[in-house]
Amino acid sequence: MAAKENQSDGHTIVAKNRKAWHNYHISDKFEAGIMLTGTEVKALRLGHASMGDAYAVERDGEIFLVNAHIAEYAAGGRYNHTPLRARKLLLRKREIGKLIGRMRRGGMTMVPLSLYFNERGRAKIELALASGKRKYDKRAAQKDKDWNRDKQRLLRNRNRDDS
Repeated sequence: MAAKENQSDGHTIVAKNRKAWHNYHISDKFEAGIMLTGTEVKALRLGHASMGDAYAVERDGEIFLVNAHIAEYAAGGRYNHTPLRARKLLLRKREIGKLIGRMRRGGMTMVPLSLYFNERGRAKIELALASGKRKYDKRAAQKDKDWNRDKQRLLRNRNRDDS
């Protein structure tokens, strides 16, 4: 399974966190670089990554991505990486200060939305400041999604009958 090319942006998407939209209210999105080893980059180019349980934390004034799984590279041998290690995110000092402040004051968390290679071939991660959804919020969102899908189906069938 290789990474998928996104034609609109020129980005090659490696992994998406689809659970983030279900579990969190997304407020702000931003892009960060990520420090990787050579075997991690090679595994990402093959599309061997998942971010279902990943999140970002602050340690010593820096931001790290935790629980992002990048599978070992098959030809890595003894130089392979640890699949679940914490990876440093590359942000400007001012951005880091702003994010840490919002996380501490607002009770928000940072969740990754997608991991991709930009048009220059650099690994980037799209992060979002988010607050957790309650169970009733998730049920309401699912109800709205189902209703919109049914509404589209009804309108589509109605247009076929009119023709």
